[in-house]
Amino acid sequence: MARQFRRTGFWLRELVFIADYFVDAVAGGGELNNEEFIKIVKRNHAIKKINSHFVTLNFLEQNNKSFFIIANFLNLKQDLRDYISDKMDYVIYEHDHKYIANRNPAEFKDFTAPKEMIINYDFYQKAKAIFCQSEFHSDIVKINLNLENVVNLSGNIWSNNSLDLMEKLSHKEKKNRCSIMNSEISHKNTKEAILFCKYKNLEYELIQPSPYDLFLDKLSNNDKLIFFPKTPETLSRIVVEARMMGMTTITNKIIGAVSEKWFSLKGKELIDHMREKREIIAKTVLNSI
Repeated sequence: MARQFRRTGFWLRELVFIADYFVDAVAGGGELNNEEFIKIVKRNHAIKKINSHFVTLNFLEQNNKSFFIIANFLNLKQDLRDYISDKMDYVIYEHDHKYIANRNPAEFKDFTAPKEMIINYDFYQKAKAIFCQSEFHSDIVKINLNLENVVNLSGNIWSNNSLDLMEKLSHKEKKNRCSIMNSEISHKNTKEAILFCKYKNLEYELIQPSPYDLFLDKLSNNDKLIFFPKTPETLSRIVVEARMMGMTTITNKIIGAVSEKWFSLKGKELIDHMREKREIIAKTVLNSI
């Protein structure tokens, strides 16, 4: 049976964090954010994490008094989504657009999908909150779902060690050259970034997938980042990371971070802001309990 804990004058329920993958399997932006969120929460609250494909009806019944934080849930079976929406208290920590069948609102005029493309509506509607990464992200969710429980977290969470590293890398002498993320993921659109550099006669370097710290080090060798994704980026950690490391970013208009007031910051100012956001984001999610 799920436990409850007394904290600063109120009872806080045990937390369960569900995601398709965690950093031990996939070191993507969402997974890095989620791992750091869990570490922050764990300092004061009981929280356990479970991969969505390991969730069973028995697990949900055993934890029916817990509060669930649900991130990516593509591997969570439909009958379990239905059970959660009918019987559990939960929020959705949204990292993309899982309420649209093809997960790409850019394919539709004004990012508005036709009604027949909307999926998982009840799952989103019954959540106590849908947490989004940026104003751009939350606006798209609201347009498509027409719900009042959408909250803009206005950022992501980086570890203090990563922020320290990026502060160090921001002072590194950079070459007059463009960094391009060499991604095999088609919607990251590496080909378009290369074509842009060739058309503008700009020297560029393809940054290969690497362990995270090494990737940041390679990315910061150059003074510009070129990135033209095909799918709306709910925030775009790589764009924010480039700015934290003092780089100029050349992107298209479907980058969530660009919609935030803090995007005008750069280098140490932006790093300091993201240090503050670590606790603010965690508290905002916890306040929904």
